Amino acid sequence: MRRLPPLAAVRVFEAAARHENFTAAAAELGMTQAAVSYQIKLLEERVGVPLFVRARRQVTLTDTGRRIAPLVSGAFDTLDTAFASVRAEDAAMLTISTSLTFANTWLAWRLGGYQMAHPDLAVRMLTTDTLTDFVSDDVDVAIRTGRGEWPGLVAKLLFRNAFTPMCSPAFLARHGGTLAPADLPGLPLISPHDPWWNDWLRDAGVAVPDGPIRPGIRLDSQANEGHAAIAGQGMAMLTPFFWRMDLAEGRLVRPFAQVSTRGYGYWLVYPEHRRTVPKIRQFGEWLLAEVAADLAQLDAG
Repeated sequence: MRRLPPLAAVRVFEAAARHENFTAAAAELGMTQAAVSYQIKLLEERVGVPLFVRARRQVTLTDTGRRIAPLVSGAFDTLDTAFASVRAEDAAMLTISTSLTFANTWLAWRLGGYQMAHPDLAVRMLTTDTLTDFVSDDVDVAIRTGRGEWPGLVAKLLFRNAFTPMCSPAFLARHGGTLAPADLPGLPLISPHDPWWNDWLRDAGVAVPDGPIRPGIRLDSQANEGHAAIAGQGMAMLTPFFWRMDLAEGRLVRPFAQVSTRGYGYWLVYPEHRRTVPKIRQFGEWLLAEVAADLAQLDAG
């Protein structure tokens, strides 16, 4: 078992020994001169010998202090080298956790462009609908759905999560070309168990009967539901932001102008203590700008 003195005091001694000046050590460490003097005294009491000779407005190392100073500095150099390799590895890799829907319908289409603009940075995307644990999952940033209330995390809103029914043009044509909201319960619906269906129908003034939900295709993500709708398999409840290109290019249509929301949004999140890390700050600025541009395009369309 190592019998080490307090490392905070050792760190102060190393700086004070290099400068042989408590004031200069205090400036380097961001401490007061009194705090430096206290830490040196604490260390001397712990080791049982004086390390500095105090004279008026001057301190000099004792023979003991002069003998151990280079050893202590060398130990700190070794520690700095060890942690520098960790810092270099961390700075070279950005790990993003996001949901299957956000990855497939938006982020995967743009992430390559971001990495090419930052060739010194490797970018890794983890796709999961499980909530990220920043302590154990080795993730830098995550994109989450919710209300933005996660203690200890910075949460920046990307966009509000709105939804409306969509289908393929061929599906709409097969069912008369024009629909009313009240027609929807009788049509083939994709993921009819999704509570968004009842929310949207109620907002549209359609009475939603109690009882068992109609059978239909049940898929595990909006990404899969949208592609099933494009294939003409039914009407899906989708977020316009994710499917704006498919709407613009005619693979999907929106039969109704009404858009509903349950008050949730997509958020960029990362630990509070990492808010100043350059790669996280840089990615956050890029992501917010890209999303804002696409929202403006959607509004214009």
